[in-house]
Amino acid sequence: MAPADFSPIYLVDGATGSAVAAELRQEIGAAQLTDWVTKWQPAVHEIMRELIAKGVPQDRWPQSSHWRWDQKVARVSGLLAHKGFSVTATGVCQGLMQVKLTQSARLPEQHGKPLVYVEYLETAPWNRSDCVPVRRFKGVGTALLTAAVALSEQETFKGRIGLHSLPQADEFYQDLGMCDLGPDPHYPNQLRYFEFTAEQAAAFLV
Repeated sequence: MAPADFSPIYLVDGATGSAVAAELRQEIGAAQLTDWVTKWQPAVHEIMRELIAKGVPQDRWPQSSHWRWDQKVARVSGLLAHKGFSVTATGVCQGLMQVKLTQSARLPEQHGKPLVYVEYLETAPWNRSDCVPVRRFKGVGTALLTAAVALSEQETFKGRIGLHSLPQADEFYQDLGMCDLGPDPHYPNQLRYFEFTAEQAAAFLV
């Protein structure tokens, strides 16, 4: 998939369970960042207002609420080792992912081999079970990870990917069957590190 090209995919309507047509793009462009500013941010602010009003402890607030996608995209603009992906449905950006291609695997059986490292992955706040009682769309995060695995195969990395997970997402990656290497003492906040082997990636794509 060339930059700015898109692939048709399907998400699941969280209320009805029906399929919803969507687009996966190897791009985080102006349209996606505009949606992040004008749609995601107001939704996050409203969620945070409600959590504060209810006295919900801070450790249960959305852990990616401080992320600035405009800054993340600008920081790597023009760098070939970094790539962005987005998912759009009903004309609105539903998820964003940024990856880089310069990391190496850590699992003993593939130690030192290249992989696609997922730097950041976030779905729109209305698609998150920790933000809303009924998600608008399901499958956004899985679609983005599928794109990371596909990119890994295109780069001849055999589907290997790795990432550090925010605690609220640990269960998601565990359920996908990724290898959990535990808290990383060398990473900020000692986030858990997860990795796909080539065999796990192949099974994930089936």
